[in-house]
Amino acid sequence: MSKKVAVILAGSGVFDGSEIHEAVITLLALERAGADVQCFAPDVPQLHVINHLTGEVMEGEQRNVLTESARIARGAVRDLKEASAADFDAVVIPGGFGVAKNLSDFALKGPEMSVNADLLALAKAFHAAGKPVGLMCIAPALAAAIFGEGVQCTIGTDAGTAAALTTMGASHQEADVSSIVVDSGNKLVTTPAYMLAGNIAEAASGIEKLVAEIVAMA
Repeated sequence: MSKKVAVILAGSGVFDGSEIHEAVITLLALERAGADVQCFAPDVPQLHVINHLTGEVMEGEQRNVLTESARIARGAVRDLKEASAADFDAVVIPGGFGVAKNLSDFALKGPEMSVNADLLALAKAFHAAGKPVGLMCIAPALAAAIFGEGVQCTIGTDAGTAAALTTMGASHQEADVSSIVVDSGNKLVTTPAYMLAGNIAEAASGIEKLVAEIVAMA
């Protein structure tokens, strides 16, 4: 029987939403693994909109996280409020600044951050049910809020971000771009992806391992 996997998106675009390469590699790897995938995103405004050509904030521009996520999912995305851990075998959250801006406020508050209430409740439900969770790139910043003190994860080698995760109670492990860190007790798998990747092939090297491990755990 196919494993059912929820993928949580945070918009569309590395600087204000989900990292598109990471999201697409994740969806492709899950498809190749025979998983049945459903994308979800919160129906909330983006923190802001970034011009990805210049890197500047587009003043006065407003976009919706769910609507923008539909660009990546080709329309096949549902409101995060509709997601239930009981309907899925695993959940994966690609990275991108949208995780730190739209799914949480880590970009603004660092270790004092809070997580979108619907996402936090859903992720905790997966954990409580003993179902695997995959977090990549900056998404492991959510790990301590989901799993509590001592959860093992990686964002790669960035000292500042790693220190923030440690302050929140996570046990950070350095890892290269092609590696995954598996916290077997929590059924959590993390990989640095574009926290370290210099190109799409490097990002894929770790993401594909993460997906394989998540599907095997499910």
